[in-house]
Amino acid sequence: MVSGSVRKHGLAVAGICVLLLAGTACSDTKADGGNGSGGQSTPSTSQSNSPGASTTPGDSTTPSESPAASIAVVPAKGASSVQPDKPVTVTTTAGKLSEVTLKDDDGDKVAGSFNTEKTQWTSTDHLKPGASYTVSGSAEGSDGGSVPISSTFKTLKATKSLKASVVPLNGETVGVALPIQIYWNNPVKDRAAVEKRLKVTTSVPVTGTWHWVNSKQVNYRPMNYWPAGTKVAVNIDTQGVNAGNNTWGTSSRKIAFSIGKSVVSNVSVKKHTMTVTINGKLARTIPITAGKDGFTTRSGVKVIMEKFTTKRMDAATIGIKPGDPNYYNISDVKWAQRVTSSGEFIHGAPWSAGSQGSANVSHGCVGMSLADAQWFFNQTLRGDPVTVTGTTRHMEPGNGWTDWNTTWAAYKKGSALS
Repeated sequence: MVSGSVRKHGLAVAGICVLLLAGTACSDTKADGGNGSGGQSTPSTSQSNSPGASTTPGDSTTPSESPAASIAVVPAKGASSVQPDKPVTVTTTAGKLSEVTLKDDDGDKVAGSFNTEKTQWTSTDHLKPGASYTVSGSAEGSDGGSVPISSTFKTLKATKSLKASVVPLNGETVGVALPIQIYWNNPVKDRAAVEKRLKVTTSVPVTGTWHWVNSKQVNYRPMNYWPAGTKVAVNIDTQGVNAGNNTWGTSSRKIAFSIGKSVVSNVSVKKHTMTVTINGKLARTIPITAGKDGFTTRSGVKVIMEKFTTKRMDAATIGIKPGDPNYYNISDVKWAQRVTSSGEFIHGAPWSAGSQGSANVSHGCVGMSLADAQWFFNQTLRGDPVTVTGTTRHMEPGNGWTDWNTTWAAYKKGSALS
């Protein structure tokens, strides 16, 4: 049996404990906290529900009870092997963000945007593989106090890089049939991911599509020839894109080019003529000679690929050896314009003047007088179309810029996003 004095003493101790607990629950959040900080709280270990987030210390671990901003950065401070295609976010759960800057180790800024409330900033550009990044800035609490933002992280290193070479050149003026061609330095496995980062904009409405030739080449052409005078911009925004097999885009690039006047030519092998239409009007009908038996000129839509005022033409390049009756080696062929990779040209051919307009005597090229060849050369641009008809030999896919020999429906199916 407990005596009355002992019972009274126990109740007194319990009352003191209740008072201490009550005092703790109602303590001032700006108090020292027992760490000797003189009113500055220790960093919070649970300031954000974002996984992998890094934090900047605020005045309290309970933002709803504090006027100071509490910051969470994703990816976490010190993180490594961060995927370049994942966005960086900076979030505050109290107050609002004042400014946020994200830079790589070269000092290049990464674009981003705030939400309406300015409580979150999200990067909009992909990052570089194998780079170090610094997040800086500040946030403002509801009390008007400023809280600094500071965090660093590293992106993963790519086993292989993805870079683009492009036709046409930046600033070039080209013909109405030129397809945009992007050649990759490494194969693309995830074609859809890469194609999503490619954008073509035009000064007038144009319907077009991308078409994958193979894993290292993707082309773009309109449904019909480019309208004359169109301004075209291509944004190859592939920095940070995951092309598959740990191949990552290491850079982006932009090019702009213009479409010249419309020069559309038609060669009739049977009639031995070439008609040239400029901006919709017939400009000239030219007597020509084409390929003889055994060297038939290919039928199909060809595109001028290269232009030479003077070009050496050696039959050895197409497999005809010296000593063969069909061998030739002419050092100064004038006004030569390449239309196939295999060696078909349109050029001046004074040696066949007697056959131009009446017979086909060439080794596959379209020949004409020097005067007509020079006039035609001066009208055309790289990318102008030349359609050949009248033979049973047809253009092989890839033997030059052969995009126009595929129907629009079939061409669209070559898109990874179709």
